[in-house]
Amino acid sequence: MCSIDTGPTFAAVPCLSGRLQGSLVLYRADRYPEDLLGPITFIWKPKDVSGITSETRQLWIWTHPSLKQDILTELKTVFQCSEPVETCSPEPIVTLLQEEKQTDVAMIVGKKRKREDNEGEKAVPVKKIIGDGTRVPLQSYCWTSQTTGVVISDLTMEILRYRLIGPLSHSVLTEALKTASIQTEMADAETELNNWWVENCKNSEKVSLHQRQEAIFELLQGISSPSEIAAGTILGLTVGDPRVNLPKKRSKAMPNPEKYQDNEKVRQLLLEGVPVECAHSFIWDQTICKNVTENKMPEQDLNHMRGELLVPGSQLDLGPCESKIPILLVQQPGKVAGEDRPGWGSGWDIYLPKGWGMAFWIPFVYQGARVGGLQESLKHSEYKRTPHVPNDFPDCPAGIQFAKELENILLEKFKRRPPAKRANYVKLGTLAPFLCPWGQLTRDWEVRNKAQEESVVTLSADSKSCATERQVPCEPKPGLIIEDSQGDMMEEMTQIQNLCKEDGAATSSGFFVLRNRKLLKQLSARCRPSCGKGQRVRPASKVGQKEMTEDALLPIFKCYPRVLVWVSLSLLRKGSPELHAMICIPTQEDLLQLNKDQLFCGPQEPKHSDIFKHKILKLKERKKKKNSGKAPESGASDALEEKAVEEPKELILGLWPDPLPDVTSHCARILLGFVTQGDFSLAAGCGEALGFVNLTGLLHMLSSQPADKKGLVLLRTPASLQYRFARLSIEV
Repeated sequence: MCSIDTGPTFAAVPCLSGRLQGSLVLYRADRYPEDLLGPITFIWKPKDVSGITSETRQLWIWTHPSLKQDILTELKTVFQCSEPVETCSPEPIVTLLQEEKQTDVAMIVGKKRKREDNEGEKAVPVKKIIGDGTRVPLQSYCWTSQTTGVVISDLTMEILRYRLIGPLSHSVLTEALKTASIQTEMADAETELNNWWVENCKNSEKVSLHQRQEAIFELLQGISSPSEIAAGTILGLTVGDPRVNLPKKRSKAMPNPEKYQDNEKVRQLLLEGVPVECAHSFIWDQTICKNVTENKMPEQDLNHMRGELLVPGSQLDLGPCESKIPILLVQQPGKVAGEDRPGWGSGWDIYLPKGWGMAFWIPFVYQGARVGGLQESLKHSEYKRTPHVPNDFPDCPAGIQFAKELENILLEKFKRRPPAKRANYVKLGTLAPFLCPWGQLTRDWEVRNKAQEESVVTLSADSKSCATERQVPCEPKPGLIIEDSQGDMMEEMTQIQNLCKEDGAATSSGFFVLRNRKLLKQLSARCRPSCGKGQRVRPASKVGQKEMTEDALLPIFKCYPRVLVWVSLSLLRKGSPELHAMICIPTQEDLLQLNKDQLFCGPQEPKHSDIFKHKILKLKERKKKKNSGKAPESGASDALEEKAVEEPKELILGLWPDPLPDVTSHCARILLGFVTQGDFSLAAGCGEALGFVNLTGLLHMLSSQPADKKGLVLLRTPASLQYRFARLSIEV
């Protein structure tokens, strides 16, 4: 389900020990590089402190909700887990306070009925999660296999995860959370509150481990940024009730590196990381998580105890009645690809048992955390230049479904505007303003590549015939222009594709995104210019024409020609890219004009003619005649008119109907790909965009560009005729 070509797998040694969190991309079994399921992150449960080798290992897989069903179905198929073990029982989600039955109720006119407890105070219902209160009733959530012995459990809504982003995220954690105190006696023999913690505190090894985890957690205050710690570091911890440590008013947590400036332990933590033993947490035990959830102290009881304090606003001490919560802290590395802004967006993930979400949410906000939603998450991934799930995964089912829903939303928004106020995308030369036709883009480039291969073969045959007849070398045919710098590249590509045909390379009707790290690194090196403003001078050995050798190109064409590549774009001049903007190949004239005039922002697309406007007007006239009640002369003419009305029924003024023409050559500049994220970047001070380009078109473009102009492309938004220059790069 995963490949080592895309990066570390489930069997990576640092991740397998439970010390680090891993991330990878899942595919259907034995279907790589096609049939993508989606990206996931995973955590292995560390081995027991006692060192038992026969312990059953656990693996947590985190995925986006839109990918969950496909991944869960594939996992059950691979491990042959078809027998349901546990089914959700319809237990109540909310329980109310017990009220005494009153037979005689005095009804007072003009006053609302109020529930009252024994003390005469207003009783408020207490929300409490019991058992499977967060699951869908009568639905299986655990499956096992008699053949493999693997058990798969669906932990949706059972474990909560918060993500703190920014250089102050560890400061918020250290201020809002306090490690649990050692407790050896039960607060009340009748309740099960903290009984698991009392039993573990009687074990000296576990107490020593808890103290080591506490010491490492306190050392986080001496670190200026989470990016200084190893990527994916896991720290297990048991903390007290964070509602007890609430400050009087909202404040901003700040690090204190001066306190730990000369501390050797901080340096050791940054160099060696968190030990494997300290990654252990009681949150892996479902019995303990259930105990912690069901024995949580209600908010009204906590507020009642605060009201009884002698000094209002003073620290509340619950003593042995304070809940102990097992959590996991996982470091998020932020931006790891590319050379600029390393570690940007780093932070911490915190894993909690269910039922404790708001109890941790409010203390984080009181310590300076600011809440973000889906738009902030999308902007965060744009600044990190990473694909956003599921928007930027066009080769997985969730990405395809998201694209269809987005197209319907944008189309309905377009239709709500009056026809005179809409943008006419037909005249602007935009074939698909609301959807990126990846399938047609890859097919058109495949046809275009085959046509170029045939023309190269024909040209080589003509030159051989001229040489045998000892005549003057033949000139290229009209309309076929091949530069000398492209000759070697085209010959290599032709030989490679012939070898692929001999090997019987499999073809498919779909497309996929290239995620082979070795090939992406080679493409990334080729996209960089050898020299220029703001660019380092590269060694001559890395600038030569043999940079993309036969060995490097063979795997690319052997897999499949319909391949997309994830790229990042940065505008050279003014401009702000938008969603579904077109990435095009500049011509030689555009590059020459840019050399002559440094202020040249880009060429302009000539205005297209609307060939559907006349048909739409005729359709409206026929509808008016039909509605006005004018009957046709005969039944045959009536049938013909109805057919004529039904045919252009789907025509919309300003939009191209299906099927679309050739998307690559529809405009004055050859289309290379589309933008999926784009806006003005405050971090870079210019417009930045993310998107996909066709691999075949990218190789053709790079082979024809001069060394100092490598990676230059043109961007054009759907509602504009203006092209703008941008620098294309591939970050690995």
